[in-house]
Amino acid sequence: MKKDSFTKRMDMLKSRSRVPKGNLLSGSIADKYPVILDGGRTVIFVSDKSKEAETRANYALLHTR
Repeated sequence: MKKDSFTKRMDMLKSRSRVPKGNLLSGSIADKYPVILDGGRTVIFVSDKSKEAETRANYALLHTR
């Protein structure tokens, strides 16, 4: 890492202010609802609360095979 320096890393952190907020949240669980399965052993995050029943049904189908 030849060009690694503290100032260069700080400049990279400042560039985050120019990135749209939606791009920074990718992979984040912000604004998502947890669906707890298997007595708390599995947690799936869905974007819409109305998809909870569908997620539970799909998970049950997946594990009955």
